[in-house]
Amino acid sequence: MNTKIGSIYGFDPKLIEIAQRAEADCAEAFKKMEQTAGYCGAKVLKAFSDNRVSEQCFYGSTGYGYGDVGREVIDKVFAQALGTEDALVRANFVSGTHALSVALFGVLRTGDKMVAVTGKPYDTLEEVIGLAGEKGNGSLMDFGVEYAQVDLNEDGSPKLEEITEAVKGAKVAYIQRSRGYSLRRAFTVEDIAEMVRAVRRGSPDAVIMVDNCYGEFVEDLEPSDVGADLMIGSLIKNAGGGIARTGGYIAGRADLVELCSYRLTCVGMGKEVGCTLGMNREILLGLFFAPDVVCASLKTSAFAGELFSALGFECSPRKTDPRGDIITAIKLGDEEHLTAFCRGIQKGAPVDSFVTPEPWDMPGYTSKVIMAAGAFTMGASIELSADAPIREPYAVWMQGGITYTSGKLGVMLAAQELIGSGLVKI
Repeated sequence: MNTKIGSIYGFDPKLIEIAQRAEADCAEAFKKMEQTAGYCGAKVLKAFSDNRVSEQCFYGSTGYGYGDVGREVIDKVFAQALGTEDALVRANFVSGTHALSVALFGVLRTGDKMVAVTGKPYDTLEEVIGLAGEKGNGSLMDFGVEYAQVDLNEDGSPKLEEITEAVKGAKVAYIQRSRGYSLRRAFTVEDIAEMVRAVRRGSPDAVIMVDNCYGEFVEDLEPSDVGADLMIGSLIKNAGGGIARTGGYIAGRADLVELCSYRLTCVGMGKEVGCTLGMNREILLGLFFAPDVVCASLKTSAFAGELFSALGFECSPRKTDPRGDIITAIKLGDEEHLTAFCRGIQKGAPVDSFVTPEPWDMPGYTSKVIMAAGAFTMGASIELSADAPIREPYAVWMQGGITYTSGKLGVMLAAQELIGSGLVKI
């Protein structure tokens, strides 16, 4: 942290010293992150050139969207960059949960069985599956899909032997890469490879579906490189590079992607329809930026972990830990510390920095949630943001930072808010 920059925000001189040490301690980790960004950036660039991206691809379509060249090229570019046979990339996926829901309903049929092999999925999927909400609302269970799950070990690792038994006879084995609102570590591609092998031992033909949200371009490889059949993600997270204003993707085996496209539009039309309304350019530009933006987010995350560890808080992952996503969890201990942290993150936002975040009953969640996110795109968690349910263990999950400079300043302002409120002494 440059002291001249620190003077702009009036940071406590002791906090600047702590931040300088934290940043210096991250130097080797930053180099590895930059190497990964270089490799992933090369994959993306090659996908652009191989698929002949041109200005014509930027033009949008209206109405039915027949013959939208840009839409077709985007699917090919994403498929190649992510290492899959095909992809369905659309602006009308309203969220990662929507894309996941389309994939689940696209593949599963009445009488099929879905097994979540990484424990209960993220909160917003509970009603999609039928674990929460009113009976008869159109969940998977309402349509006769059987659900089972294999909980994780106490240390957050998968129970591989139990997975092999549980997936026998299952149509879908579901893996959630990121941690959701839990303190387990995010799964790396190597972890996912072990789970893929465990599934194949029990059910060779099961469709292995990975919620890849927050995980794209964090490592050299993607889940598809180790045997996953489908990967799903959001464009206002990693894969959109901070440029795409909405959308999501489903990528994987061509036959499965086709089934998913029938669910998004209708049977018989699938990927052949759907106007793009001028969104093609930003989807392509976002993907082009994504590896470097993910790198900035990872640096922000590592810096936050080291800074807040130095301030006495338990953080995970630390700078040298294997990373499966862009998120750092910080255990703040109580609601007062949690809300102060979020106030500070909000003050570091380029948009709505003057707003004070407060807990609210957010749709799809069972507890009140506080979210700090002053973003150019509403809810874009590739931009610096922090959110948490107001419940034990009062941890916050922080992600994003489309530039390292802005991410680092946001983290510093969160620390300054805790210090200024008398909640942390240095």
